[in-house]
Amino acid sequence: QMALEAGKNMTKHYDSKGTAEENMSDLQINTKMNDADFATAIDVENENYISTEIRKMFPDHAIIGEESTGTGTVPPLTDVPTWIIDPIDGTTNFAAGLPLSCVSIGLCLEGKPYMGVVFAPMTNELYIGVQGHGAYRNGVRLLECSGEKATKTLSHSVVNFEFGYARNEEDVDKMAAAVQRLLRHGVRTTRTLGSGVLDLCYVGCGRMDVVYTGIAAEGWKPWDYCAGLVIAVEAGCTMTHLSPSEMDKKGYDFDLYSKNMICGVNSNVVDECRKVVLGL
Repeated sequence: QMALEAGKNMTKHYDSKGTAEENMSDLQINTKMNDADFATAIDVENENYISTEIRKMFPDHAIIGEESTGTGTVPPLTDVPTWIIDPIDGTTNFAAGLPLSCVSIGLCLEGKPYMGVVFAPMTNELYIGVQGHGAYRNGVRLLECSGEKATKTLSHSVVNFEFGYARNEEDVDKMAAAVQRLLRHGVRTTRTLGSGVLDLCYVGCGRMDVVYTGIAAEGWKPWDYCAGLVIAVEAGCTMTHLSPSEMDKKGYDFDLYSKNMICGVNSNVVDECRKVVLGL
Protein backbone atom coordinates (compact mmCIF):
# COMPACT_ATOMS: atom_id res chain seq x y z
CA GLN A 1 0.00 0.00 0.00
CA MET A 2 2.88 2.38 0.73
CA ALA A 3 4.39 1.74 -2.70
CA LEU A 4 1.03 2.30 -4.41
CA GLU A 5 0.43 5.57 -2.55
CA ALA A 6 3.93 6.84 -3.36
CA GLY A 7 3.35 5.92 -6.99
CA LYS A 8 0.17 7.97 -7.07
CA ASN A 9 2.23 10.91 -5.84
CA MET A 10 4.27 10.68 -9.06
CA THR A 11 1.42 10.67 -11.56
CA LYS A 12 0.55 14.37 -11.39
CA HIS A 13 3.92 15.31 -12.87
CA TYR A 14 3.74 12.50 -15.41
CA ASP A 15 0.26 13.50 -16.52
CA SER A 16 1.19 17.17 -16.93
CA LYS A 17 4.62 16.70 -18.57
CA GLY A 18 4.77 18.40 -21.96
CA THR A 19 1.35 20.02 -21.60
CA ALA A 20 0.16 23.51 -20.75
CA GLU A 21 -0.32 22.34 -17.17
CA GLU A 22 3.32 21.43 -16.65
CA ASN A 23 5.17 23.37 -13.97
CA MET A 24 8.73 22.12 -13.59
CA SER A 25 9.31 24.44 -10.63
CA ASP A 26 7.02 22.17 -8.61
CA LEU A 27 9.68 19.47 -8.82
CA GLN A 28 12.23 21.66 -6.97
CA ILE A 29 15.21 19.83 -8.47
CA ASN A 30 18.30 19.75 -6.24
CA THR A 31 21.61 18.39 -7.49
CA LYS A 32 23.75 16.00 -5.43
CA MET A 33 27.18 14.99 -6.78
CA ASN A 34 26.76 16.67 -10.18
CA ASP A 35 24.07 17.83 -12.60
CA ALA A 36 23.36 14.24 -13.63
CA ASP A 37 22.66 13.20 -10.03
CA PHE A 38 19.69 15.01 -8.53
CA ALA A 39 16.53 14.63 -6.49
CA THR A 40 13.09 16.17 -6.80
CA ALA A 41 10.70 17.32 -4.12
CA ILE A 42 8.61 14.22 -4.83
CA ASP A 43 11.58 11.95 -4.08
CA VAL A 44 11.76 13.57 -0.66
CA GLU A 45 7.99 13.51 -0.11
CA ASN A 46 7.78 9.83 -0.99
CA GLU A 47 10.63 8.86 1.30
CA ASN A 48 9.21 10.88 4.19
CA TYR A 49 5.79 9.29 3.70
CA ILE A 50 7.11 5.71 3.53
CA SER A 51 9.47 6.22 6.48
CA THR A 52 6.71 7.72 8.62
CA GLU A 53 4.36 4.82 7.88
CA ILE A 54 7.04 2.23 8.65
CA ARG A 55 7.86 3.90 11.96
CA LYS A 56 4.18 3.84 12.94
CA MET A 57 3.99 0.07 12.43
CA PHE A 58 7.56 -0.97 13.28
CA PRO A 59 9.10 1.65 15.60
CA ASP A 60 12.08 -0.59 16.43
CA HIS A 61 13.08 -1.18 12.80
CA ALA A 62 15.91 0.67 11.06
CA ILE A 63 15.42 2.60 7.82
CA ILE A 64 17.95 3.38 5.09
CA GLY A 65 16.62 5.79 2.48
CA GLU A 66 18.37 7.22 -0.54
CA GLU A 67 17.37 10.81 0.13
CA SER A 68 17.98 10.78 3.90
CA THR A 69 21.40 9.19 3.30
CA GLY A 70 22.24 11.64 0.51
CA THR A 71 25.82 11.52 -0.70
CA GLY A 72 27.15 10.48 2.70
CA THR A 73 28.17 7.07 3.97
CA VAL A 74 25.41 4.48 3.83
CA PRO A 75 24.77 3.06 7.32
CA PRO A 76 25.84 -0.59 7.70
CA LEU A 77 23.34 -3.41 7.91
CA THR A 78 22.91 -5.05 11.30
CA ASP A 79 20.69 -7.85 12.62
CA VAL A 80 17.99 -5.25 13.30
CA PRO A 81 15.19 -5.51 10.71
CA THR A 82 16.02 -2.81 8.16
CA TRP A 83 13.94 -1.22 5.43
CA ILE A 84 15.83 0.06 2.37
CA ILE A 85 13.92 2.65 0.36
CA ASP A 86 14.36 4.23 -3.04
CA PRO A 87 11.43 6.67 -3.19
CA ILE A 88 11.87 7.13 -6.95
CA ASP A 89 14.31 4.94 -8.82
CA GLY A 90 14.85 6.47 -12.23
CA THR A 91 14.55 10.09 -11.09
CA THR A 92 16.01 11.38 -14.37
CA ASN A 93 13.36 9.46 -16.30
CA PHE A 94 10.70 10.75 -13.94
CA ALA A 95 11.71 14.40 -14.26
CA ALA A 96 11.85 14.07 -18.06
CA GLY A 97 8.45 12.41 -18.19
CA LEU A 98 9.77 9.03 -19.36
CA PRO A 99 7.60 6.25 -17.91
CA LEU A 100 10.38 3.96 -16.62
CA SER A 101 10.64 4.84 -12.95
CA CYS A 102 9.40 3.18 -9.80
CA VAL A 103 9.07 3.15 -6.02
CA SER A 104 11.25 0.51 -4.37
CA ILE A 105 10.86 -0.81 -0.82
CA GLY A 106 13.03 -3.64 0.48
CA LEU A 107 13.21 -5.34 3.87
CA CYS A 108 16.32 -7.02 5.28
CA LEU A 109 16.20 -9.53 8.13
CA GLU A 110 19.39 -10.57 9.92
CA GLY A 111 21.39 -8.50 7.47
CA LYS A 112 20.05 -10.11 4.27
CA PRO A 113 17.29 -9.13 1.82
CA TYR A 114 14.01 -10.83 2.65
CA MET A 115 11.22 -8.94 0.88
CA GLY A 116 10.98 -6.58 -2.06
CA VAL A 117 8.11 -4.42 -3.34
CA VAL A 118 8.44 -2.38 -6.53
CA PHE A 119 5.69 -0.27 -8.10
CA ALA A 120 6.02 1.36 -11.52
CA PRO A 121 3.06 3.79 -11.69
CA MET A 122 3.11 4.59 -15.41
CA THR A 123 3.06 0.93 -16.45
CA ASN A 124 0.83 0.07 -13.48
CA GLU A 125 2.97 -2.89 -12.49
CA LEU A 126 3.43 -4.04 -8.91
CA TYR A 127 6.25 -6.52 -8.28
CA ILE A 128 6.43 -8.40 -4.99
CA GLY A 129 9.01 -10.96 -3.88
CA VAL A 130 9.48 -12.74 -0.55
CA GLN A 131 12.35 -15.08 0.21
CA GLY A 132 11.21 -18.66 -0.23
CA HIS A 133 7.75 -17.67 -1.48
CA GLY A 134 8.34 -16.62 -5.09
CA ALA A 135 8.02 -13.38 -7.05
CA TYR A 136 4.88 -11.89 -8.54
CA ARG A 137 3.83 -9.19 -11.00
CA ASN A 138 0.34 -7.83 -10.38
CA GLY A 139 -0.46 -10.98 -8.41
CA VAL A 140 0.70 -13.48 -11.05
CA ARG A 141 3.75 -15.58 -10.18
CA LEU A 142 6.85 -15.09 -12.30
CA LEU A 143 8.26 -18.19 -13.98
CA GLU A 144 11.44 -19.58 -12.50
CA CYS A 145 14.45 -20.63 -14.58
CA SER A 146 12.87 -22.94 -17.14
CA GLY A 147 12.25 -23.14 -20.88
CA GLU A 148 13.84 -20.29 -22.83
CA LYS A 149 15.19 -18.68 -19.64
CA ALA A 150 17.13 -21.83 -18.80
CA THR A 151 18.77 -22.16 -22.23
CA LYS A 152 19.45 -18.49 -23.04
CA THR A 153 22.97 -17.75 -24.32
CA LEU A 154 24.71 -14.39 -24.62
CA SER A 155 24.44 -14.20 -28.40
CA HIS A 156 20.65 -14.38 -28.07
CA SER A 157 20.41 -12.05 -25.08
CA VAL A 158 19.12 -8.56 -24.44
CA VAL A 159 21.92 -7.11 -22.30
CA ASN A 160 21.27 -4.15 -20.03
CA PHE A 161 23.62 -1.70 -18.32
CA GLU A 162 23.47 1.81 -16.89
CA PHE A 163 26.13 4.45 -17.47
CA GLY A 164 25.41 6.16 -14.15
CA TYR A 165 26.94 9.51 -13.25
CA ALA A 166 30.57 8.92 -14.27
CA ARG A 167 31.76 11.65 -16.62
CA ASN A 168 35.57 11.55 -16.46
CA GLU A 169 37.45 10.25 -19.47
CA GLU A 170 38.90 7.11 -17.86
CA ASP A 171 35.57 5.82 -16.53
CA VAL A 172 33.70 6.64 -19.73
CA ASP A 173 36.34 4.75 -21.75
CA LYS A 174 36.05 1.70 -19.48
CA MET A 175 32.26 1.57 -19.77
CA ALA A 176 32.30 2.13 -23.53
CA ALA A 177 34.96 -0.56 -24.01
CA ALA A 178 32.77 -3.12 -22.22
CA VAL A 179 29.87 -2.34 -24.55
CA GLN A 180 32.18 -2.60 -27.55
CA ARG A 181 33.26 -6.06 -26.43
CA LEU A 182 29.63 -7.14 -26.12
CA LEU A 183 28.73 -5.87 -29.58
CA ARG A 184 31.79 -7.47 -31.15
CA HIS A 185 31.04 -10.75 -29.41
CA GLY A 186 27.48 -10.58 -30.68
CA VAL A 187 24.36 -10.02 -28.57
CA ARG A 188 20.75 -9.65 -29.65
CA THR A 189 20.73 -6.03 -28.49
CA THR A 190 21.71 -3.75 -25.62
CA ARG A 191 19.55 -1.48 -23.51
CA THR A 192 20.02 1.23 -20.90
CA LEU A 193 16.67 2.06 -19.30
CA GLY A 194 17.60 4.44 -16.50
CA SER A 195 16.21 2.47 -13.54
CA GLY A 196 18.38 -0.19 -11.92
CA VAL A 197 15.50 -1.55 -9.85
CA LEU A 198 13.35 -2.07 -12.93
CA ASP A 199 16.35 -3.60 -14.72
CA LEU A 200 16.37 -6.36 -12.10
CA CYS A 201 12.59 -6.79 -12.23
CA TYR A 202 12.70 -7.05 -16.02
CA VAL A 203 15.43 -9.69 -15.90
CA GLY A 204 13.30 -11.48 -13.33
CA CYS A 205 10.35 -11.66 -15.69
CA GLY A 206 12.45 -12.36 -18.81
CA ARG A 207 11.97 -9.05 -20.61
CA MET A 208 15.76 -8.71 -20.55
CA ASP A 209 18.29 -11.49 -20.07
CA VAL A 210 21.21 -9.98 -18.17
CA VAL A 211 22.14 -6.72 -16.43
CA TYR A 212 25.51 -5.66 -15.07
CA THR A 213 27.07 -2.70 -13.28
CA GLY A 214 30.40 -1.74 -11.76
CA ILE A 215 32.79 -1.50 -14.71
CA ALA A 216 33.87 1.94 -13.50
CA ALA A 217 32.25 4.44 -11.13
CA GLU A 218 28.70 3.62 -12.19
CA GLY A 219 28.19 1.01 -9.45
CA TRP A 220 24.90 0.92 -7.59
CA LYS A 221 23.86 1.45 -3.97
CA PRO A 222 21.89 -0.83 -1.57
CA TRP A 223 18.57 0.84 -2.51
CA ASP A 224 19.23 0.00 -6.17
CA TYR A 225 19.71 -3.68 -5.31
CA CYS A 226 17.61 -4.71 -2.35
CA ALA A 227 14.01 -5.08 -3.55
CA GLY A 228 14.99 -6.05 -7.10
CA LEU A 229 17.35 -8.75 -5.83
CA VAL A 230 14.55 -10.56 -4.00
CA ILE A 231 12.29 -10.40 -7.05
CA ALA A 232 14.99 -11.60 -9.47
CA VAL A 233 16.29 -14.40 -7.23
CA GLU A 234 12.78 -15.64 -6.42
CA ALA A 235 12.15 -15.74 -10.17
CA GLY A 236 15.07 -18.16 -10.49
CA CYS A 237 17.70 -15.72 -11.73
CA THR A 238 21.38 -15.81 -10.86
CA MET A 239 22.59 -12.63 -9.15
CA THR A 240 26.19 -12.29 -8.08
CA HIS A 241 29.16 -9.94 -8.22
CA LEU A 242 30.77 -8.89 -11.48
CA SER A 243 34.21 -8.94 -9.88
CA PRO A 244 35.88 -12.38 -10.05
CA SER A 245 37.20 -11.96 -6.50
CA GLU A 246 33.63 -11.75 -5.15
CA MET A 247 31.76 -13.96 -7.59
CA ASP A 248 31.19 -16.81 -5.12
CA LYS A 249 28.61 -14.66 -3.31
CA LYS A 250 25.31 -15.35 -5.05
CA GLY A 251 21.62 -14.87 -4.42
CA TYR A 252 20.83 -13.79 -0.89
CA ASP A 253 24.53 -13.82 -0.02
CA PHE A 254 25.12 -10.96 -2.47
CA ASP A 255 26.67 -7.94 -0.74
CA LEU A 256 24.22 -5.03 -1.03
CA TYR A 257 27.13 -2.63 -0.51
CA SER A 258 29.10 -3.95 -3.49
CA LYS A 259 29.89 -1.55 -6.32
CA ASN A 260 29.57 -4.30 -8.94
CA MET A 261 26.88 -6.80 -9.88
CA ILE A 262 25.66 -9.06 -12.65
CA CYS A 263 22.24 -10.71 -12.82
CA GLY A 264 20.97 -13.03 -15.52
CA VAL A 265 18.19 -15.46 -16.31
CA ASN A 266 20.57 -18.40 -15.85
CA SER A 267 24.07 -19.02 -14.50
CA ASN A 268 25.60 -19.81 -17.89
CA VAL A 269 24.63 -16.49 -19.44
CA VAL A 270 25.96 -14.70 -16.33
CA ASP A 271 29.34 -16.43 -16.67
CA GLU A 272 29.48 -15.80 -20.42
CA CYS A 273 28.56 -12.12 -20.10
CA ARG A 274 31.01 -11.55 -17.25
CA LYS A 275 33.93 -12.85 -19.31
CA VAL A 276 33.09 -10.65 -22.29
CA VAL A 277 32.37 -7.51 -20.27
CA LEU A 278 35.60 -7.84 -18.27
CA GLY A 279 37.65 -8.90 -21.28
CA LEU A 280 38.72 -12.18 -19.65
